[in-house]
Amino acid sequence: MNSTSWIYPFIILGGALQTCGAAMNAQLFHSLGNRWLASSVSFAVITAFFLCVFAMFPTPLPTAESLANMPWWAVVGGLVGAVQVYAGLTLVNKGGAGTFVGLTVTAALTTSLVLDHYGWFHMPTHAINTGRIIGAALMIGGVFLISKN
Repeated sequence: MNSTSWIYPFIILGGALQTCGAAMNAQLFHSLGNRWLASSVSFAVITAFFLCVFAMFPTPLPTAESLANMPWWAVVGGLVGAVQVYAGLTLVNKGGAGTFVGLTVTAALTTSLVLDHYGWFHMPTHAINTGRIIGAALMIGGVFLISKN
């Protein structure tokens, strides 16, 4: 078995769990009644989890050189993720999980095609081609059909 054969099943599991997480966060918001408190609780649990994992696997640590060469925007990824958590917390109940996840995945996919094409954020380039454009169009059409009442 290939040493990377676990990658795609793990990504699929992550996508499935993201849908469950959005629904769980919506219930957290419903139960706590305050979107900012619910967001804080959600991120406190995430922070505690990763601090525990870091305590178990504390190496490697960054070097002064790697910190000095780090792009300024590298640390903003978590904040960008917070937007998604907040959206799930407050909006998934309004449009439904199918519409929420469909829009999320389609927006992520179309943005990733641009990111790949231009190599933004130091990503390796993958040119946009006809197949990728058709795939994105099918995603957009699918989300339209899923979100139609």
